[in-house]
Amino acid sequence: MRLRGGHNIKLQGVPGGFLETASSPDILHYPLETKSFNYSQVCVTDGQTVGLGDVLAKDPDNYDVPLLASCSGRVDLEMTPRHLTIKDLATEEPKEYSYKDEQEHIHKKMGPAGLKRYKLLNLGAWEYVRDAYTGATPDPLSTPQAIIVSTMRLEPILTKGDVLLKEYLRQFTRGLEHLQSLLEYQPIYLVLPKIKTDLATRIKEQIRGYAWVKIVEVPLKYPYGNVTILSRYLGLKRGQESIWGINVDGVLAIDGALTASKPCIDRVISVAGPGAKRPTHLKLVAGYPLAKIMSEHAQPDCVAIDGGMLTGSLLTQDVKGVPADCKGITLLPEQQSREFLAFIRPGFDRQSYSACFMSSLCGDFPERLTNAVRGELRPCVSCNFCEDVCPARIIPHRLHKLIYQDDIDQVERSRIDLCIECGLCSYVCPSKLELVHQFQQAKQAIAAEKAAAKEAEDEQQTDSE
Repeated sequence: MRLRGGHNIKLQGVPGGFLETASSPDILHYPLETKSFNYSQVCVTDGQTVGLGDVLAKDPDNYDVPLLASCSGRVDLEMTPRHLTIKDLATEEPKEYSYKDEQEHIHKKMGPAGLKRYKLLNLGAWEYVRDAYTGATPDPLSTPQAIIVSTMRLEPILTKGDVLLKEYLRQFTRGLEHLQSLLEYQPIYLVLPKIKTDLATRIKEQIRGYAWVKIVEVPLKYPYGNVTILSRYLGLKRGQESIWGINVDGVLAIDGALTASKPCIDRVISVAGPGAKRPTHLKLVAGYPLAKIMSEHAQPDCVAIDGGMLTGSLLTQDVKGVPADCKGITLLPEQQSREFLAFIRPGFDRQSYSACFMSSLCGDFPERLTNAVRGELRPCVSCNFCEDVCPARIIPHRLHKLIYQDDIDQVERSRIDLCIECGLCSYVCPSKLELVHQFQQAKQAIAAEKAAAKEAEDEQQTDSE
């Protein structure tokens, strides 16, 4: 399979290659529900004093992935709904993880590699590992077909892999060594952009001699860093054995857990976008107060998005702290008044994939997006732009029409499951159709229909017995 589709988007507010450390917070608010996890099993009590690295809660539906305290302090379960709050923060060094009481039992049951995986789970590093096809957290004790390490995160605004690699290249290569120790003969694919830079040269020199690392170079184009697309490109089939997908931050977390035996507390996220005072990469901890980020980094009248411009979700007023799985916060100016001469819509200030705005005369330039819709929704005009940029080789406008006709069976046969929800179809659509949202709902409807059919089949089998 050859990579196809894709589209690079130029936006104002892209952070540079520097890394800042966030100022010390006075309080931490941990959301118990995030995009990837639901920490429903709370492991602390109201008023309890916890130390750095202590387990605050677990996600029982994702192999008990823990939510770790990123600072010592006193627990408050009542202050904020659907959050776990830590007050009276105190600074302390992370303690070295000790599993001496469990070591003999775990080693006997799972062996050295299993012991390392158990350690990764308990130290918070396993949350960075994803199944390349489903996006779910894989079983820590499973054996993958392969591991794909992508250094490319190309969605606008999100933290780029090269920012972390510049700072922590030695730790990254050491993390690759730790990953290899978890495997037997399975390959590790290291995905690099097909460009010639000093950093790319340094990376290749660092891993020279790592016969078990296979370098894969792909064009620097969104969403070619997506591990699902890369799995198809590499010919890795979806089956019983999962394919582990990991980004640079995940490899660094694995190195921190297995080299220093310390909990994975620190995170690097982007705080950027057209509404940012100064777009930057910020080193902070989960639970960091969003109000503090907004006051220090956002311009007036901005909305915050958890994630990138294309695939992120709105951070509502109910969310008080940085989610544990946050990769970046995109800040968008909120439209406060009607746009002057909006009905004319000459479009000097906006890019268009179809080059139908006056901006096509201005050449490429970073666009300053806001949360304004800028026009009404229209019917699909079958322009084929969505098909042109789709990296999954599906036909989004055809799927849209089938969904409109409520023909779910035909939607499924048209392979909507191949959609990676990259958001490009919605971005280039001149009719402003919310295609990604439609496809997400259709997938949920198909899954619910299959679950109901299986349940009915099980009941019928039980009755016959």
